[in-house]
Formats: sequence, C-alpha cells, structure tokens
Amino acid sequence: MNKKKEKGRSHSTRPPKLIKPEWVKMSPEEVEELVVSLYRKGYPPSMIGIILRDMYGIPLVKAVTGKKLTRILEERGLKPEIPEDLMNLIRRAVRVRRHLEEHPKDYHSKRGLQLIESKIHRLVKYYKRRGVLPPDWKYRPERISIFA
Repeated sequence: MNKKKEKGRSHSTRPPKLIKPEWVKMSPEEVEELVVSLYRKGYPPSMIGIILRDMYGIPLVKAVTGKKLTRILEERGLKPEIPEDLMNLIRRAVRVRRHLEEHPKDYHSKRGLQLIESKIHRLVKYYKRRGVLPPDWKYRPERISIFA
C-alpha cells in the first residue's frame, strides 16, 4: 500500500464570493418558492440544494436570496423537527440494529453501531446546546423504529 500517494482532488468547489452569478435569471422570491415546492414534494434540504445546482443552475441559495435554505423553510414553518444529519444517522442506526437482530455474532457491525450511536449522542448534545432540539429530547434506540 502506497501511503505517500495523495488522494484525489475531484470535488465541487464553492464559489469564492457570495454574489449572485450573472447567469441566474430567477429572482429571490422565485427561488424561495422553488425551495418550498421541492420540500413539499418530499426532498430533504441537501437534495434541494443539489437539484437547484444541477437542474436550475443556482450554485448557492444564499448567494441569490441572502438566506440559507433551512432559514427559508423555517420562515415558512416547514422546518423539520429533527435536523437532517441527525435523522440520517438515526436511520443508519436502525438499519444496523435490524441487521444485528438477524446476525447477532457480527461483531464488526456491533462496533459500527457503537460508533454511529456515539456520533448521534455528540450531535444531540450540540443541537441541544444550540437550541435546535428541546432540552428534554433524548435518543432512545427502542423507539427509533419509526424512522426506518
């Protein structure tokens, strides 16, 4: 294994300045309505950003509207109760738990579940501190089957 070899550099880069590009012809109100309509169709905020970038040529919602995507949803009363990154970790934990019910001797997956749940606990602690989650919110593995 060659440890000196650098990893690839292929990834998208953010625009250097938060200014509206000249090729974006949509007004901020139109972009906000598009964000809300995509959210109502069931797309999570990260997917909305990808759709706006790839299909509509909007590199950053904040550059066009002056507000972040989640702030737009929050103003319209559509903010999800659990943040998307936490929800994705909970879904992952549900999948691993379901796997462990069928394969109880899979020790690698047990360790993976421990790592996932420690990430969940750290993220919950952060979101409680920031006021995103209520102070009495608790991650309980026995009730997470609703997130599958």
